Amino acid sequence: MLIGKPSDMKSSEITDKSLYLNRRQFMIGTLAMAASATVFNSFISRSLWAGDPLSIKEAGKYNPGEKLTSLENITHYNNFYEFSTEKEDVARLAKDFHTRPWTVSVEGLVKKPQRFDIDQLIKLFPLEERIYRLRCVEGWSMVIPWMGFPLASLIKQMEPASQAKFVEFTTLYDPKQLPGQKRSVLKWPYTEGLRLDEAMHPLTLLAVGLYGETLPNQNGAPLRLVVPWKYGFKSIKSIVRIRLVADQPPTSWSIAAPNDYGFYSNVNPNVDHPRWSQARERRIGEFFKRKSLMFNGYEDQVAPLYKGGGLVKYF
Repeated sequence: MLIGKPSDMKSSEITDKSLYLNRRQFMIGTLAMAASATVFNSFISRSLWAGDPLSIKEAGKYNPGEKLTSLENITHYNNFYEFSTEKEDVARLAKDFHTRPWTVSVEGLVKKPQRFDIDQLIKLFPLEERIYRLRCVEGWSMVIPWMGFPLASLIKQMEPASQAKFVEFTTLYDPKQLPGQKRSVLKWPYTEGLRLDEAMHPLTLLAVGLYGETLPNQNGAPLRLVVPWKYGFKSIKSIVRIRLVADQPPTSWSIAAPNDYGFYSNVNPNVDHPRWSQARERRIGEFFKRKSLMFNGYEDQVAPLYKGGGLVKYF
């Protein structure tokens, strides 16, 4: 049997794994389709990341009921400036990125600071399957089946001090592995932040996988944040440190362009970015644009967080 090389494959020929999330359809699928999926899954596991399938310990709680973005597009159209500013180059440059050994420290204003081995951390909390929209400030979007656990679970275990009001995240700094860090595009290492109540919200996820597999390097392996009601740059990748602090932490994009990127960065299509409109977006894999949704479609869940502000000045 011949298996095509990545360069020989067309996006239209690659299964988007939507059957993975619909067990009933999967069971009644044709034998040919099942065989094709098996071959492709094996190919993906070898060529995109060196990881094993993840065990879902809790059923998915969130699903917008929309068509999933294909695995090919999710893993080959990436914003990850630590590798490159060119989205189509990230997967290639991330191919040999080492995610083991890897440790994540949780520190700052907590009663039980701890440094975790990433595999220890993954085993500590039940993994959930969640399908979230991802909306990027540039005007494109995806629907991605993440696997991970609520950030709140980790923070609660560390027992935050009463002075803690914000959470600061820091990514790995290693220019030898992350060639983009050799350029002064941003202040390295990349940092992001949330209010503590945003971090504790049930939607806020620490992701360790997608489409049922270990998180690919180009998507933020081995651990990334997913905050689905905010623009994608808030969902920091390849995290090595989580720190609880009393004051609002400086963040990479707010430092680089404070007039363009506010701390909150909630999806608000009613407020334009200083250089372009946020009213419409293009779902990757679709030709026509669609109307952008307030809070990226999560308004019912998160709007109460911002009754005192955070929607206009800090879009």
